[in-house]
Amino acid sequence: MPVFAVTRFRTEDPAALLADGAALLAALRARPGFVAGEFGTAADDPGLCALLTTWDGVGAYRRALSAAEVKITGAPVWVHAVDEPGVYLSE
Repeated sequence: MPVFAVTRFRTEDPAALLADGAALLAALRARPGFVAGEFGTAADDPGLCALLTTWDGVGAYRRALSAAEVKITGAPVWVHAVDEPGVYLSE
């Protein structure tokens, strides 16, 4: 069953986070099961960013997050993550 993941990030340096987020998104795109993804800044709050990805299934998503290159590339991004649920089943 397809899933989508939404992770929000809070930062004081949106430009740096967007650059790091672009690298993370490139690493995620290379993983099996990746369907689509976007990284952007909130229209009315430049310190709030979000990563939206769509996957073939929850297994593909979890395996992607476990990949070494995703962990390494994502480290400067994940530290800004807002602690909230983020993976949803697509209907």
